[in-house]
Amino acid sequence: MSELERALTGDSAAAPADHILEGLDDDLVHRRVPGAPHTIYEEVWHLAFWQQISLDWVQGIETPYPATPCAGFPSEAAAKRETWHQLCHRFLKDCEKAAQITSDELRLAQPIRCTSQPGKPIRTMSVREQLESLAAHNSYHLGRIVLLRQLNKAWPPASGGFTW
Repeated sequence: MSELERALTGDSAAAPADHILEGLDDDLVHRRVPGAPHTIYEEVWHLAFWQQISLDWVQGIETPYPATPCAGFPSEAAAKRETWHQLCHRFLKDCEKAAQITSDELRLAQPIRCTSQPGKPIRTMSVREQLESLAAHNSYHLGRIVLLRQLNKAWPPASGGFTW
């Protein structure tokens, strides 16, 4: 297993994504922490949102970049349409899809077009570069989720996680 594949499944420099998300109930994932801009649910929804856009770009679908930063987080209505369990399943399934792409070296070298913020030119990068960007983005937000869990005294999960 390559390091990029491990990073996409969350089993690299930090706890695996499925461990970070395990054992959480609806109350905790929707709980607001003073000073934190988003709930755990909103952070995972944001991860799933951007992961889908990244997978679209890798597949040659030029999905538009959101017009505003808030478009990358769920509306109240969107949060009510998808349960926590469904959201986690969608996110983790797409983590696996992204990780599977890493086994094809030829595909990793292919250039893809990635849309940019409104008013900025389209970027061209390799599939590998987009997956590296996705892994970094996921790691950042999964770290925020760990911190939210710690602040709620809900860390580590039963399957374990770094406590330092």
